[in-house]
Formats: sequence, structure tokens, C-alpha cells
Amino acid sequence: MAPSRAMKTYLVGGAVRDRLLNIAVDEQDWVVVGCSPKDMLDAGYRPVGKDFPVFIHPTSGEEYALARTERKMGPGHGDFSFHTSSDVTLEEDLSRRDFTINAIAQDDNGELIDPYNGQGDLNARVLRHVSDAFVEDPLRVLRGARFAARFKHLGFTIAEETAQMMKHIVTSGELEHLSAERVWQETLKGLSEGSPRSYIEVLRECGALAVLLPEVDCLFGVPQRADYHPEIDTGLHTLMALDKAAELSDRPEVRYAVLVHDLGKGLTPDHILPRHSGHEENGVPLVENVSARLRVPKRFIKVAIGVTRFHLMCHKINTLRPKTVLKILKGLDVFRNPEQLSLFLLACEADARGRLNFENTAYLSAPWLSSLAKKLGTITTQKFIDAGVKGSGIGDAIDQRRLEIIAQHKTDHSSHG
Repeated sequence: MAPSRAMKTYLVGGAVRDRLLNIAVDEQDWVVVGCSPKDMLDAGYRPVGKDFPVFIHPTSGEEYALARTERKMGPGHGDFSFHTSSDVTLEEDLSRRDFTINAIAQDDNGELIDPYNGQGDLNARVLRHVSDAFVEDPLRVLRGARFAARFKHLGFTIAEETAQMMKHIVTSGELEHLSAERVWQETLKGLSEGSPRSYIEVLRECGALAVLLPEVDCLFGVPQRADYHPEIDTGLHTLMALDKAAELSDRPEVRYAVLVHDLGKGLTPDHILPRHSGHEENGVPLVENVSARLRVPKRFIKVAIGVTRFHLMCHKINTLRPKTVLKILKGLDVFRNPEQLSLFLLACEADARGRLNFENTAYLSAPWLSSLAKKLGTITTQKFIDAGVKGSGIGDAIDQRRLEIIAQHKTDHSSHG
């Protein structure tokens, strides 16, 4: 059955914005005006929304949401009441969106409906809130930081009045009502954008970092030894390492590991600064706590703990005893999960090169360990079984052979010392 004649559909949100920015569009979202849920069902759309009516198009599979207004009912991001009816206008629907650049619609004829000057802000490269309703949703602080990270390369900045609203949300205590899942979801997206550094910087500027990631926030202002870290400030080093991580890899596991790798420096007693003896092991419980609080997936935690614990050792890997090298490889679970090594090395390289005047320095530990791992990967259990080795002796024999290979590798590469 055909939909109501009064029904009008508009392309909205990111698809319109990205087309205007000449960015490839991954998915399209639509808003439907002048229509009821029954009209949508009669037209063959499949309902999926719980809180408000969202429907799947019967052939394209794209999402169509009924135009709606909303009213905040309680603290946090999730407690809103939604009103949908055939008399809700497109302008009313667009008014509840976060930023003006996301509040542009396009009709069937390609005409743009832009009641909040989103095109002007796109041209000016500004992230600006649509209305005062912005302050009702604390998640928009994280979304603002995420869009800043996404569009940093295009020169976008956050409008001053919007930045002030973000600070107001933080001081109101609303951030504390966000679920761990939503905070991690936005943080993962922020770290996955082109400039993960910008995500952290924006959160810090509005005070949100101190609420959501105080272990990272407290690194700013903590001094390090100038001979190792000419940039001095631990927080600045973390941002520089994030920059380098984004340059080296698009893997979010690497970027998360870099974000948290120096948390132990926030615990260093004042009287031993700028040295940070033992910050690696001191940082491991902090990484575990942050990851548990945000419900970070295990694969991220595994990489992050490995980098936190072993990054300094990795930087001087070719000077370590074979037993220590083997301990590191086992600690990283490299023999059961070879990919762990590549993720670990990317994060360690980001750490080493994320320092003032070291940005273009070759990281020799990476090829050293990678080539060693290939040699160690040629060892097979069957060889020792065929030689008559049994039981726990097989593991001991394998480790002995590994130590021999490591020792020979050190000799072969002694010129790198």
C-alpha cells in the first residue's frame, strides 16, 4: 500500500553534511514528516525503534524516523520523552539536533532546508549548537569533542558560546549520569577519528576529562626529565604520542594503549620528580581500573596493559638479556597471539616518537623484535617430540631453543647497539 500523500521524506544529518563537505557518505538517515506509525506500517516499513518510531525501508534497508520533538524528564542522556505526530514540522525536528552542521535537510528535489544556518557554519568551519536545548543532553559534550577530532583536518573549531555551554553541562554534574557504555562508545569513536588528540584536548578544555578520565587529566603539569622528554609535560607527551599513533595506525587498540600508557606518572611522588621510577608497573592497576570503569573490551585492555608494563623495556630491547626478552614476549602472549606484537610495537613507536625533536627518529626496536619473532615462529613442538622429549620437558626445551635464538639474534644485530 502507498504511504499517505501528506508524507514527505527528507535526507538529514551526516549524509547531507558530508556531501556538502565533499566527504564520502557511508550511510543515509531520513526523517518523515506528516505521517503516523500506522501510515508507515501500511506502506510496508518495518518498525525497530523502542523509544520513538524508527522504521526500516522495505527495499533499501535504510532508517526512516518520524519527525519528533522531545522533552527532558530526568538527569543524563536517556531520560527524554518523545512526541511524534503528523503535525510535527521538519523545522521542529531539526531544532532538537546537536550542531547546526547536522541540522540541514534535503528534499526529493535536492533542495536544502537549512533553518539554523548550518551551511554558513560549514563554510566558516564552526561547530555551533542549534539551540539552548543543547545543554539538556550531556552526551553532546563528547559528541562535540568527537566532531572536533573528526574535522580537525578541515580546520573546524568549536564556537565560543558552544564551548561555554559544554562547560556548563560539566559543572552541572550531568556528565556523571552518562552510562559507561555511552562514554566508551563516544571515546572509541573519538580515538578512531583523524585527530584523537583533539578529542582529549576538547574534553580537557571544558572540564569533562577531569570527570570522565581523571587519571589522564592529572598527567597535565607533571614534569618529566628534559633529556628524555624535551616537551617536559607528561600530558603534552600523551597528546603528541596520540598524534603519532594516528599517523602510524588506524587501530583503536593502539590509540587506547597510547592514551593510558603513562598513567603511572600521575602517581609519582613530588620529591622524586622529574624522574618516574617504576611508573610502568604503577600504571598497570590504573589501566585496569579505567578499563573496568568504562567497560572497555578485553582486546583493548590486553594491548594497553602490555604497552604500559613493557614500553620502556621495548625502547632498549637490544640491550636486554635473552631471558628478559623472552619474558616480555611471553607477557605479551605473542606465541599464542602473534598479532599482539604488531599492536604493541606500533604503540611503543608512537610513545618513542611522540616527543619533541624525536618525531622523525627511526624506531629500531620494531624491526629488531619483528625479525626476532619470525625466527622464533619457526620453532615447532613436533621436533622435540620426535627427539623423545616428553611432558613438561617439551616446554623447557622450547624455551631453551628460544633463548638460543634470541642470543644469536642479539649477536647478529649488535651493530644496532
